[in-house]
Amino acid sequence: MPSVRRLSHEFLERQGLTTFFGNPGSNELPFLADLPDGFRYVLGLHEGAVLGMADGYAQATGRPVLVNLHAASGSGNAMGALTNAVASRTPLVIVAGQQVRSAVGPEANLANVDAPALMKPLVGWAAEPSCAQDVPRALAQAVFEARLQRRPAYLSVPYDDWDAEAGANSLPVLDRRVQRASAPAAEQGRLLAEQVASARRPALVLGGDIDTAGLFDDAVRLAERLGGPVWAAPSLFRLPFPNRHPLFRGVLPAGIAPVSRALEGHDLVLVLGAPVFRYHEHLPGPYLPEGTRLIQVTDDASAAARAPMGEALVADPGAVIDLLMKVLDSPSTPVGAYRTAPEPPTAEGPRLHPEEVFAALRDEMPEDTAYVVESTSTNAAWWRQMDLRRPGSYYFPAAGGLGFGLPGAVGVAMAQPDRPVVGVIGDGSANYGITALWTAAQHRLPVTFVLLRNGTYGALRWFGGLLGVSDAPGLDIPGLDFTRIAEGYGVPARHVTGAGELRAALAERPDHPRLLQVDTELTTPS
Repeated sequence: MPSVRRLSHEFLERQGLTTFFGNPGSNELPFLADLPDGFRYVLGLHEGAVLGMADGYAQATGRPVLVNLHAASGSGNAMGALTNAVASRTPLVIVAGQQVRSAVGPEANLANVDAPALMKPLVGWAAEPSCAQDVPRALAQAVFEARLQRRPAYLSVPYDDWDAEAGANSLPVLDRRVQRASAPAAEQGRLLAEQVASARRPALVLGGDIDTAGLFDDAVRLAERLGGPVWAAPSLFRLPFPNRHPLFRGVLPAGIAPVSRALEGHDLVLVLGAPVFRYHEHLPGPYLPEGTRLIQVTDDASAAARAPMGEALVADPGAVIDLLMKVLDSPSTPVGAYRTAPEPPTAEGPRLHPEEVFAALRDEMPEDTAYVVESTSTNAAWWRQMDLRRPGSYYFPAAGGLGFGLPGAVGVAMAQPDRPVVGVIGDGSANYGITALWTAAQHRLPVTFVLLRNGTYGALRWFGGLLGVSDAPGLDIPGLDFTRIAEGYGVPARHVTGAGELRAALAERPDHPRLLQVDTELTTPS
């Protein structure tokens, strides 16, 4: 009989999980021993960065990816980054090292007592096998749970299990296949089509799941067939629609009352691939305008169940788009041309206005560039200047937890080596995932990090204004020089001091990572 380790490695290989991310501890070494030649281990220097890189990689590939973490301390280090992966429904398979079985009860050093409970309720599934022979089956369940639920799964494995002999009943796991299909039933589809077709002023709200599922272009075709306005759902983590398309009205604000105001005048709001809704600012009011009906289509049953209003259909949004395209008539008027971006404002003094930075990115970077953005205070400036027309062009921390941007850009660059990748990172956010620069340097990834330095937590200052708080401590972060930090990790860096210099730098195409630090003036997110 093969060992648990060998059988598990073979299962992972058959499932295509041969690239994985980790930072090894003593409990993980037995799992890492004797890796087959086709496996690639991507080392990160901190578990938060490790999980962020894996999150970006899995989102960009659309497939589950393995993350190898240490026991309680390593898993704890990764939990902040895990919140973003949960909110973006990223299929991560997290395998954590546990102490030997006989040492868990006495709570020996590096034992994770009640390991599954540590990661709940964040992960969709968590377990620790009851015996070594159950490890291959449990590993398979973790992979299938992550794939089916599109949510991280967590498996804690005592490190003495890997050398144990796998039982004969473990072998069938190698040939397992688990698939999912969820088209609406005939009557459900007929009713939905009738409701949409009979609407006088329909509006479309698209969520990040549309881009995740590869439905970006399909959503454009549906919107043009409907002929009504299109919004992106609040708290957007992927862009589901071209942001300069004539039907696009922007990202819905993340408050109850402003969402309701935005949707006034529409008798039907069709929400595809999004929760209803992920609010942030507490701005109470009616969920919907009077006379407005909402229908949500999502393959996330939990999102459908917890919505506070409207009807919901748990189904594949792609199947629903196909259905509607067959029954809807073409609009009587053409859609029109894409909108051009306005002239960016300029800042006084040595700093650049964020819109100047984003206009330079728009003009100088290739049209198929993928942007990983973690600069919350410049959100409004970003959408005013960017022109994103392709799938997979935008990634943002889905739960708002800092630390996704730098590692996420590394993961996206590893997943799509032939596509330009830019990380747009605020100086407050950068500190949470800064160690990912080392991984970018080690793999010589041609990713550009544009570091926006304004010396403060700009988004918090804006939020303080909403709360009426103007004197909170800890909002300023002076004295940071990311060029020196980046060079210490092996990434060439420079401090760019003007719009012309920035444009010239962006026009270069180095075959290695680089960091461009730009001093920007403070703006508000909206």
